[in-house]
Amino acid sequence: MKILLVLSTIVLPIIMVFLRNKNKMIVMLFNIIAVVSTIIFGSIASTSIYQIIVDNAVFMTAIHKVFLNPLFLISGGYLGIYIIYRLMILTLDER
Repeated sequence: MKILLVLSTIVLPIIMVFLRNKNKMIVMLFNIIAVVSTIIFGSIASTSIYQIIVDNAVFMTAIHKVFLNPLFLISGGYLGIYIIYRLMILTLDER
């Protein structure tokens, strides 16, 4: 599973760069998904932290419970891949 995670972190941004060069509309789609993912990721993180503070339950298990939320993991995963994709574009544009 660890190998799959590492390989997908490398391969998916490369595929995104190639798709970007094939179809210009895909760039808008990648950006829209990134904006939605950022909103979801930030909202889940902030509401979870707020609830922990309100409940005065600052324990490791309470804080790490946010990692069990599939939307948090999916949106965070996309943002990680998207950031690598954008860094690849920046690197390619600077040559």
